[in-house]
Amino acid sequence: MKIIETSVFRGPNIYALFPVIRHVVDLGVLEDWPSAKLGGFVDALLEALPGLHEHGCSYGEPGGFVRRLREDDGTWLGHVWEHMAIELQNVAGAEVSFGKTRGTGAPGVYNMIYQYEQEEVGLRAAELAIDLIRHLLPDDLVPEDDRRADFEFDAERDAFIKFAQRRALGPSTAALVKAARARDIPWLRLNEQSLIQFGHGRHQKRIQATITSETRYIAVEIASDKEETNRILADLGLPLPKQRLVYSEEEAGRAARRMGFPVVVKPLNGNHGRGITVGLNDEAGVMAAYEVARDANKGGGRGVLIEAFIQGYDHRMLVVGDKLVAVSKRIPGRVIGDGVKTIAELVDEINSDPRRGVGHEKVLTRIEIDRQARRMMAKAGYDETSVPPAGESVYLRSTAN
Repeated sequence: MKIIETSVFRGPNIYALFPVIRHVVDLGVLEDWPSAKLGGFVDALLEALPGLHEHGCSYGEPGGFVRRLREDDGTWLGHVWEHMAIELQNVAGAEVSFGKTRGTGAPGVYNMIYQYEQEEVGLRAAELAIDLIRHLLPDDLVPEDDRRADFEFDAERDAFIKFAQRRALGPSTAALVKAARARDIPWLRLNEQSLIQFGHGRHQKRIQATITSETRYIAVEIASDKEETNRILADLGLPLPKQRLVYSEEEAGRAARRMGFPVVVKPLNGNHGRGITVGLNDEAGVMAAYEVARDANKGGGRGVLIEAFIQGYDHRMLVVGDKLVAVSKRIPGRVIGDGVKTIAELVDEINSDPRRGVGHEKVLTRIEIDRQARRMMAKAGYDETSVPPAGESVYLRSTAN
């Protein structure tokens, strides 16, 4: 079972009006082994990729593909491969559903066509799908050279999701692209980051993340500099936390001591809440947090901000033109005790929410029990084996990203 030829269509094509990948695949001896003849294969496949239950296939309703798998004649593995490549992309946060597999006329050779959003992710999905197929098939149907002895699907799936996330549009850019699609505005990704073109010819506009071709350059430069922003807003008479820019652990400790505890340590030039530690009450903690913040700086800068810690709610407001159109109240990652489960069990339970994923591929991010989570638990007098009382919130993150 192998790929003979690959074509990537980046625009309207003979198969669809949107981007698709076409693999010419050769099933080899597996042409004689449709899904119905492979005992245990279908159950193992659905356990690995439960989202396949939602694929409608030719029946046009959820469960249709599973019916095809379990029919008396089953369905051929090229067709299975197609649906797996689609589902793996969905697992990684893409919204794709189109696919079809048709014979070429040569025995066991098929054109496998499926939709993609990110080219590299679509290609990698087919590679992971064939590795999973080989892993699930009986040993006598897979040559030893084709079977990966070290294959662990859960680890491979998570690595694939992270691979996809590194190439995916950020949440804000993706929201703008989604809005353009809803308005039938053509769009084109111009690089591997977030540079997007909307429209064509003299009507085209470009964005880079949430910065548009109408955004003033100086405003962007000021907003990107946390120290400069703080100074300008303070000059306008707005109430702001005290702030010091430092360039070493020792300087960070001294600045925090002079400012007064508790303090926040954050990178001078960062985003997504990376590298921020809040509510620090001693110099040792500040010095340790300095290194975390420094490493989170974009562009490798060493500048780190020490800022007075002010307790309160975290809101993000969206203004379009002169109108406030949305406000979100952001709550740091937490679990709520039930008096029965340990914190580790509560984390597993909350991570089972289908809205949670790796990185920013879904609406919510999976909660990890890491250094920051353990620090937050210790501050509350807990560890991951503790059972918090019913109704008690145990915060595992200090910031709401």
